Amino acid sequence: MKKAVVLVSGGMDSAVVLAIAREQGFDCHALSVAYGQRHTSELAAASELAQSVGAVHKVVNVDLRSIGGSALTADIDVPEAGGEGIPVTYVPARNTIMLSIALGWAEVLGADDLFCGVNAVDYSGYPDCRPEFIEAFERLANVATKAGVEGHGLKVHAPLLRMSKADIAREGARLGVDFARTVSCYQADGQGRACGRCDACRLRAEGFAAAGLPDPTRYAPRG
Repeated sequence: MKKAVVLVSGGMDSAVVLAIAREQGFDCHALSVAYGQRHTSELAAASELAQSVGAVHKVVNVDLRSIGGSALTADIDVPEAGGEGIPVTYVPARNTIMLSIALGWAEVLGADDLFCGVNAVDYSGYPDCRPEFIEAFERLANVATKAGVEGHGLKVHAPLLRMSKADIAREGARLGVDFARTVSCYQADGQGRACGRCDACRLRAEGFAAAGLPDPTRYAPRG
């Protein structure tokens, strides 16, 4: 089996990506990044998801709180209504950093394939979730690494890139993903229960509704 490094955040998108990589026959090595995010319960969900499919799981610590600039890494309120432009929940350079770490681990493992759950359809407007970003990073990977120079042909897979949230929910259902294990909320509590008000919660709920699937999300009681 070919090895692949799969970025697993603990949310619904990365859970589906992990299932897709396994279906394609890859020996999956799941990577999560503890970057100082306020919703740390997603890391516990990531570990549980990886264990449930028998994947090796690694957590790497990167302190993005030290630079802040996001509602997920600084003392900035998470917005509970949509707005124009790139939202304050965008974490500067997050996907670039995560893919770079995944790339380094892939070289160590002798893996030529990276999987990530970026999505350019039903997303919050983040610049590092666009096809241009994935294409640019793949080019970078093939000029910046020993593996790339030696002609291994590193590939960045983003199978959800052009799928709607409803499509992702349907694909996960087909693959048997247990969405109840996943945590998507930007401000989930310590038990992984969602707020039901942030942008991530809204997109997730709309995805299940549009797919005609029951929403297994655990919501925290509202005070």
